[in-house]
Amino acid sequence: MGPNAAQLHVPVMVGAVLDCLQPKSGGVYVDGTLGLGGHGQAILEKSAPSGRLVGFEWDREAAAYAADRLAGFTERVRIIRASYADLLVELEKAGIAGVDGLLVDLGVSSLQFDRGARGFSFQVDAPLDMRMNQDLQVTAADIVAGSNEEELADILYHYGEERQARRIARFICEARAVEPIRTTFQLARLVKKAVPRRFHPDKIHVATRTFQALRIAVNRELDNLVRLLEDGPKVLNPGGRFCVITFHSLEDRIVKQAFRKNSNLKLLTKKPVEPDADETASNPRARSARLRGVVKIELEDSACGGEPQAGKNPGKRREQ
Repeated sequence: MGPNAAQLHVPVMVGAVLDCLQPKSGGVYVDGTLGLGGHGQAILEKSAPSGRLVGFEWDREAAAYAADRLAGFTERVRIIRASYADLLVELEKAGIAGVDGLLVDLGVSSLQFDRGARGFSFQVDAPLDMRMNQDLQVTAADIVAGSNEEELADILYHYGEERQARRIARFICEARAVEPIRTTFQLARLVKKAVPRRFHPDKIHVATRTFQALRIAVNRELDNLVRLLEDGPKVLNPGGRFCVITFHSLEDRIVKQAFRKNSNLKLLTKKPVEPDADETASNPRARSARLRGVVKIELEDSACGGEPQAGKNPGKRREQ
């Protein structure tokens, strides 16, 4: 299988995740974004000796790495090759009526980001793919080639919150009339050319939001997230916890609003939890992570007062 990617993978905010989820022996927990198994391993270790983990992972390669990493936990772990959007159906098929905790980490996995051939990064020249699930039919190159200027601008603006969306879309349409846009470097150079230098962001690459928008569109990430936020609470046992790690404001707003409007859920913290300074220094990819968590309550208990606490929090809370 080549180099052990699981050894190189550093899951974000592990301490805060365990503090939020509070896994215990005998419980059943779902990692909706198993990835390379970093969070899953921590949950299994914390819930020893008899806690169980169900991991969802729709990336074939990542699922294989996770299976290898978690092999030592034998009957305590089950990996389902599906999206977390199919949570209800897949858990029913597995004969699982309820779970005690649910975690999703909405970041791109290290395997996807670091493997140039997957087309997620503008730092490596590769085919413009961006599919998290290789069984999906539409790639980022297909969207770039097949969308009209208005559709492209809408994708960049709504999914990437890109203020220069219309200008970038126009440049893309003009460029593809000359030659197809098939690689990450082609697109990154085009975005850099389209956006005037005075509008280049200070802390991120000028193409970051464009790549984010296309990735979200290819994988229908926001549609899947909305579905998860509707279905996730349904599978939780009373007292079960639902923890979500987001990496950009668009996701975070959706999670925040969904948690607050569901009367069966009570916030574990009023503000999102951020990684601490030590973690961001050792793992720069964690810098934009935000963790929100809720606990499922019975409706008749909601007037009893007192807000559940996630215990001591190793991260810091963000004022927002």
